Amino acid sequence: MNLSNLTPAVGSTKSRKRIGRGQGSGKGGTSTRGHKGAKSRSGYSKKVGFEGGQMPLQRRVPKFGFRNINRVEYKAINISTLQELAQKYNLSEINYDVLKQHGLINRNEIVKILANGALTLKLDITAHAFSKKAVESIEAANGKVIKL
Repeated sequence: MNLSNLTPAVGSTKSRKRIGRGQGSGKGGTSTRGHKGAKSRSGYSKKVGFEGGQMPLQRRVPKFGFRNINRVEYKAINISTLQELAQKYNLSEINYDVLKQHGLINRNEIVKILANGALTLKLDITAHAFSKKAVESIEAANGKVIKL
């Protein structure tokens, strides 16, 4: 066996449809485009979202609401989650890199610490934002709040 006698497996390849090559080919005349109408003409291209004159879906669906382009989306993390993380890995300091390393956040997320749960450990927590109650409970446990 050598490269000159390699062939594809039987039935794995098909010859392309050669249209517009005379009546004898069976694909002559209209060249598989049918008779008349825009689709039979050269240069035809369907508009995106065109539904044959019917009102297109993007115009039928009601539009409402407002999306603020300046909105800041925070990834909310509860104090109870930080407590569990610190106990499990014996941590005294929790920062952005620790949260990313343990899969709590993705790389471009902005973190806000919320006060859900109880904090008993003394933790130095670094994040972009904190709720008022979260700051109170961290400081009540003799921890430190560091804003990025």
